[in-house]
Amino acid sequence: MAYRSVKTQLTRRAALFAGGAAVGAYAGSKLGSNVPSVAATNSMQPIGAEGTLNDASLLSETPVAKHVILPDNPSEVMIDKVRAEILEARDAGRPFNIGAARHSMGGHAIPRDGTALTYDNGLVEPDHREMTYRVHAGARWSDVIAQLDRIGMSPKIMQSNNDFGVAATFCVNAHGWPAPWGPMGESVRQIYMLRPDAELVRVSRDEFADLFTLTMGGYGLTGAILELEVEMVPNRRLTPTFQKMPSREFAPFFVGAIEAGDVNMAYGRLNVDRETFFEDALMITYREAEDQENLPPVTGSGFMSKAAARVFRAQLMNETAKDIRWGFEAILGPLIGAGDVTRNTLLNEPVKTLDDRDPTRTDILHEYFVPPERFGDFIDVCQDVIPASYQEMLNITLRYVKADRESVLAYAPGNRIACVMLFSQEMTARAETDHKRMTQELIERVLALGGTYYLPYRPHATGAQLLRGYPSVRDFVERKLELDPDRTFRNGFWDTYLEPLA
Repeated sequence: MAYRSVKTQLTRRAALFAGGAAVGAYAGSKLGSNVPSVAATNSMQPIGAEGTLNDASLLSETPVAKHVILPDNPSEVMIDKVRAEILEARDAGRPFNIGAARHSMGGHAIPRDGTALTYDNGLVEPDHREMTYRVHAGARWSDVIAQLDRIGMSPKIMQSNNDFGVAATFCVNAHGWPAPWGPMGESVRQIYMLRPDAELVRVSRDEFADLFTLTMGGYGLTGAILELEVEMVPNRRLTPTFQKMPSREFAPFFVGAIEAGDVNMAYGRLNVDRETFFEDALMITYREAEDQENLPPVTGSGFMSKAAARVFRAQLMNETAKDIRWGFEAILGPLIGAGDVTRNTLLNEPVKTLDDRDPTRTDILHEYFVPPERFGDFIDVCQDVIPASYQEMLNITLRYVKADRESVLAYAPGNRIACVMLFSQEMTARAETDHKRMTQELIERVLALGGTYYLPYRPHATGAQLLRGYPSVRDFVERKLELDPDRTFRNGFWDTYLEPLA
């Protein structure tokens, strides 16, 4: 069977966000807003002051004493440079932290008044015999996909976008939508890192195992990762299946499909228009096609993805556009997005495709990890809390996460449905206050369901909610201080939540 022409393909974003880009764009431009808007007050827009760093929220503008960009490959030269910066920061009593793309939303990779080091290197070296690849800590997933695609391989687990740093993914222990895996940390064989005392160590499940589980999902607080050895899998041609259903029936269908064992990638969607908010679900699963010969080279965002972004943004303050988008996604999308596509092409989508380019607004993510048997209750919670808020919800993606039995700050102690929400927030003090109130209410009620929330986003949770959602957090702090008694490795997450527990 010949591979279908790429002209008939939609990238993942296009298939998800718009089956009919032209009509959706028309709706966005012609249909007036039917949701009241509140004029901005007390702007929180960043000023881009010299000597500051920010993150993806654009609300974390933070002063730093020093910012070092390091483009070196893993080598003795690189190790010496990182070690020197750690020791200089420690001797000066300044915090130190490393970042790459800085896609967190609460200053998680920014050391206030300290030394910020940014990795900028894309080294990837595959080892076909071991089914692993060696990768620089700062390499982006786009670098990994590009290298592995040349030899017919694919990253086993990665985040849902390709412009995040690989070590950063390990440090937040992010998951993706390849099935049936858990967080990315389970695919890491070993890492090389400098501990806070600047000693170089190889860390794995067999060597310095405590440090390995502490660093996996440890938010860069345990040392400086230099490189990683990560598992890869064959790239495959996949065929999608689309199934629409009532939202309260989604969990058993979704979990059952994945745990049957033949699904390679999977995700779900819910509708977000206020009138029928979260009543309908769409499940998309990808299985291996019969023909696996002559896989085409990986592709990236094309015209349809860019057009889909316009449709996606047309939803802002426009309930009609939200309703139209859902109709396209659930009805037309399966018709024109049903062609075969490679695993690597599905993974090779940058988050920047959906940039809103509006300086007065910012995109804010939430993520909740819900036991599948409580998913119907989660729907009830969201219907009660979100539409009544001032926040504009644009999207929710549902993914499967296998239980994490390793990381100290595990968010999925059992198999979970991950619920990733995207809001567009005005950059005002009033909107931030309302968003914080809504988030705390969602967290409180998700915790009551036996679920938890993801830590890399806005620092809206209370300290008490952190302790309930992550009961091992005191153990994490204690072990971190044993490793780093001078508190050299610090960031916004430490300052906000963990320092009070020290």
